[in-house]
Amino acid sequence: MPRRRGSAVRSVARGALATLLVAAGISHLTWGRRGYRIVVPDWATTLLRTDKDAIVVASGAVEVLLGVGLVALPREHRRIGATVAAFFVAVFPGNVHQWRTGRSAPGLSTDRARFVRLFLQAPLVAWAWWSTRE
Repeated sequence: MPRRRGSAVRSVARGALATLLVAAGISHLTWGRRGYRIVVPDWATTLLRTDKDAIVVASGAVEVLLGVGLVALPREHRRIGATVAAFFVAVFPGNVHQWRTGRSAPGLSTDRARFVRLFLQAPLVAWAWWSTRE
């Protein structure tokens, strides 16, 4: 049975999402690691009983694994997509914390950029969900 046009568009969107996740994860693990620590709210270290660096490293590793999973595990797209959407929701408090405290991170050095970033989370969640529903 031939693939529908919508299916091809979802595949491209899923590949782009995978690329974004892997790139973001690598930045959390390498050059951006120090800058991302300031995004982690203080309460998260208490809740998770660890330090900010460990949270940044863990989130980076999760991003890489989810991105690779989207490409390497085609039968699991729906589950991985739901997990990516949940991950985007889970990290949103860090975005709010960054905006409220005015702390800069890689690519987010102005109040306006930090504020606009808040409104990108919902499209990311929708992207993760939509691109993995076939």
